[in-house]
Amino acid sequence: MTERHGHFIGGEQVAPSDGEHFESRNPATLEVLYEAARGTAPDVDRAVQAAHAAYSDPRWRDLSQTRRGHLLRRLGDLVAENAEELARCESLDNGKLLREMRGQLTALPEYLHYYAGLADKIQGDQIPTSSPLMLNYTMREPLGVVGAITPWNSPLTLTTSKLAPALAAGNTLVIKPSEHTTRSILRLAELALEAGFPPGAVNVVSGYGTEAGQPLVDHPRIAKVSFTGSTTTGSAIAASAGSRFIGCTLELGGKSPNIVFEDADVSNAAMGVVAGIFAAAGQTCIAGSRVFAHRSVYDELLEKVSERAQSIVIGDPLQDETELGPLAFEAQRDKVASYVKTGVTEGARVHTGGCRPDTELPGYFYAPTVLTDVTNDMRVVREEIFGPVAAVMPFDTEAEALRLANDTEFGLAAGVWTRDLARAHRMSRGLDAGTVWVNTYRAMSPMSPRQGFKASGAGVEHGMESIREYTRLKSVWINTDEGPVADPFVMRG
Repeated sequence: MTERHGHFIGGEQVAPSDGEHFESRNPATLEVLYEAARGTAPDVDRAVQAAHAAYSDPRWRDLSQTRRGHLLRRLGDLVAENAEELARCESLDNGKLLREMRGQLTALPEYLHYYAGLADKIQGDQIPTSSPLMLNYTMREPLGVVGAITPWNSPLTLTTSKLAPALAAGNTLVIKPSEHTTRSILRLAELALEAGFPPGAVNVVSGYGTEAGQPLVDHPRIAKVSFTGSTTTGSAIAASAGSRFIGCTLELGGKSPNIVFEDADVSNAAMGVVAGIFAAAGQTCIAGSRVFAHRSVYDELLEKVSERAQSIVIGDPLQDETELGPLAFEAQRDKVASYVKTGVTEGARVHTGGCRPDTELPGYFYAPTVLTDVTNDMRVVREEIFGPVAAVMPFDTEAEALRLANDTEFGLAAGVWTRDLARAHRMSRGLDAGTVWVNTYRAMSPMSPRQGFKASGAGVEHGMESIREYTRLKSVWINTDEGPVADPFVMRG
């Protein structure tokens, strides 16, 4: 019998209000994995009310910041203890390599431990005033109930980047995971309860964006929305949040440049290009999908990248030897194939890939693809494909490389490959990207803040700065002068 899950609300599994469920399939084998609750507005309301009750409860509201940190540390320990289960869960759900997920689950407790340490470092300042009898200080307070809407490509990692700072600051959450990857987020909520967070502190409503995500964004008790996903959806969420004067943190799309200069170690750069676009089957917002190579090394780089692309082992993501699994669902596979077809129509040439690879599995596989003869005005270069498709273009000068790299609506990440230290700093300053990697790609740390420029988002995730995203700042003025009040028509400071 197929496994069936409800929502997780108020510390327990709850059946959907209308009794509807939807299937989640293994993208490699197409087998049904489980059924998840199909959430609607009444389910969202129930979850938000549970989160608000937990937020208002003195047992959570008055809990010391240090104690909140202890709970996060315990949650990190529980994630580590259940790492293999969680890794397999995500690999089965979205097709990512099991060995990659094991690596992510090794790092994930560090995120929780990092914010556990920051929980009692959230503090205000004393502000100088013009009078020694006037005391002015600031304090940071939690916002209330946070709505977190998370994607399918790295569910646990991207959910934790919201959950950890939100809880550290004293908020509660309602999480709406992608309909393609529900189970691991439900398990994370269960572990939060086991760690000692009160019932209602972490809630999960599963379902589709229009049916569950939109009611969450629009709910009057939501104090902030944190979203990772497409730029189009992010724009709509920002408009809704703005109309109600609540905050939102948005990590959106990307079309990141990976730039290889003539003095680079071409072998290392080629591996960086492969890591940037073919790891995780290119299903990552930071994918280095636009590759710019200096004309003097263009042919060599293209050859090395193409050779490695053709040798990538494609197959069952649960097998250790597999290097590329399937795309997460059928519509995503079809979208990638359609973009490649469009690119060819526009004049691009498929140097390698561009088809479904031979594999014994029936899933949503797509071969690592390299496109050449592309220009910066083609759709395959302008728009986010979110698949294993690299567009490779030559350039002649540093100024040209910078111009081409910045000629995009996105600004999430960028890579630079050079041995010239001065050039590395010039490019890092000049690139319109929230993260710049030099002679590496896809390096991550919970301590390093990440922000998208332009259409790639708003707000900060990771690092100390992200704590501020989940607090509000209050300024307090105290007059310690017990003498008579001075002129009431003159402002005092």
